Amino acid sequence: MKKTIVKTDKAPAAIGPYSQAVKVGNLLYTSGQIPINPATGKIDSNDFEGQLKQVLENILGIFDELNSDKEDIVKFTVFLKDLNDFKKLNEIFTEYFPENPPARSAVQVSRLPLDVLVEIEAIGVVGD
Repeated sequence: MKKTIVKTDKAPAAIGPYSQAVKVGNLLYTSGQIPINPATGKIDSNDFEGQLKQVLENILGIFDELNSDKEDIVKFTVFLKDLNDFKKLNEIFTEYFPENPPARSAVQVSRLPLDVLVEIEAIGVVGD
């Protein structure tokens, strides 16, 4: 089984030597997404809520590129600059995933690329 590199303008371009996502069989693995607006290449929000929503939209853009959606996401790993944002994380995830949410881990880290407040990677099941 060979891997397929996924590249889309529905999510920000990689800012290093990595792929936006990689598909192997029917599994999709995204790289960590940060809140860069793919249309502008900039971080539009300074607050946690705005950054989190942009990150989720970036991830959904990658899944959309493969004709999949949020229901196909199986697992998230969330990296938070401040674990005090955990309550807001749960509130926004409830908006995006009101039923049958994916599995999720969330950890606090000391620093994230471009000093953003949140980074998320996802694993999902997509069509062949």
